[in-house]
Amino acid sequence: MTSPIRGPTLSDGEEGSDSTPLLKGAARAKAAPVCCSARYNLAVLAFLGFFVLYALRVNLSVALVDMVDSNTTLTNNRTSKECAEHSTSTKVLRNQTGKRYQWDAETQGWILGSFFYGYIITQIPGGYLASKVGGKLLLGFGILSTSVFTLFTPIAADFGFGALIALRALEGLGEGVTFPAMHSMWSSWAPPLERSKLLSISYAGAQLGTVISLPLCGIICLYMDWTYVFYFFGIIGIIWFILWFWLVSDTPETHKTISQSEKEYILSSLRNQLSSQKSVPWVPILKSLPLWAIVVAHFSYNWTFYTLLTLLPTYMKEILRFNVQENGLLSALPYFGCWVCMILSGQVADTLRGKWNFSTISVRRIFSLIGMIGPAVFLVAAGYIGCNYSLAVVFLTISTTLGGFCSSGFSINHLDIAPSYAGILLGITNTFATVPGMIGPVIAKSLTPDNTIGEWQIVFCIAAAINVFGAIFFTLFAKGEVQSWALGDHHGHRN
Repeated sequence: MTSPIRGPTLSDGEEGSDSTPLLKGAARAKAAPVCCSARYNLAVLAFLGFFVLYALRVNLSVALVDMVDSNTTLTNNRTSKECAEHSTSTKVLRNQTGKRYQWDAETQGWILGSFFYGYIITQIPGGYLASKVGGKLLLGFGILSTSVFTLFTPIAADFGFGALIALRALEGLGEGVTFPAMHSMWSSWAPPLERSKLLSISYAGAQLGTVISLPLCGIICLYMDWTYVFYFFGIIGIIWFILWFWLVSDTPETHKTISQSEKEYILSSLRNQLSSQKSVPWVPILKSLPLWAIVVAHFSYNWTFYTLLTLLPTYMKEILRFNVQENGLLSALPYFGCWVCMILSGQVADTLRGKWNFSTISVRRIFSLIGMIGPAVFLVAAGYIGCNYSLAVVFLTISTTLGGFCSSGFSINHLDIAPSYAGILLGITNTFATVPGMIGPVIAKSLTPDNTIGEWQIVFCIAAAINVFGAIFFTLFAKGEVQSWALGDHHGHRN
């Protein structure tokens, strides 16, 4: 029923003991079928959950256009005259039945940014709670609470921007536990040789959620009014929660319909990777250099990610004088490319590990380098294209697409080095990785007082340099094997 692991074909010295994703000397169980399996059903339901989650996150950015009175005077209108204005298509008469609010640009910025102030708070607590109460309830109620709060968005807006800011912060609190909770669940569900595939499927829902929700929100605002954006996605989130609560279990042992062969396959593949310790080894975790390699990579990647998806559209509007938000296809295209790349890279990563005997750390390094240096190159190029707005869209799409490789790189390395504490580790890294979304736009604004192409080149080069540094740091210090502190004394082995 089982067969020994084939010997490594790589002779890379340091990685010699890490040439397979399993612990040295462990047996590889015969893989259970994929079709109709409990683990892939979990991946699909998680995919739908993160689809809803990101739809709930980005819907306000679209609806806010119709929530604000178009006659409101915007502050700091510093559109550059370096490029000729790009002619746009005739504007369609939009539905005007929804209420309008007198919110200036600064107030709108606070409303959009308030989500991150709640989101950053619950990352580490979310990972810890998931290890204690299970990821199913935490992830489920995280999305449910966000959905319910979303339903109250129109009421909060009527109370004033302060109430709306508080509501968005509460939504951030709910979403903050979701990624750590999902990582915690996969520590019990994902066989090592299927981690890249399963995790890339589940987290790719976030990208597709953005792809679908951006134009869909625009259509809802166009033909109905902005309030229905929040009602629609809020109800969808509640429906998803019912399915999640009914069909999902925290572990294979507690799943009601899993086959015996699949249960044995999952449990045997993880037998030597999970810790029996009751307490969390906080000191060894915080002293772990492989963890800090992920922290640096995650922080660096998100700096460029937010630069691409937040600041580059601003650059195109204020410098190139082309409003990408007016074209739903162009707004969604980068996310679609990233979604495709995430799915394909997960398949390739596990094929390299399972069939070609690439070491886990080699795969994580290669995919992280492509997913971080690639976007950095195209980000710098975006600053030197002059007034070519078409090329800017191309570079934005390529950059974001290449970033999808990281989903099989550093993004799931938590499960490689400490599967028992993967949720906690992701909470730690995601806490640091949320900071760029909060301070990146502020720093960019301070570096572009005159809104010139030269100033924006500096912004892009700084972001690219941070990304390249993160890629190099991860390559030098990351590991691909379970660390001794994550196993307990009796399972310890060389790091």
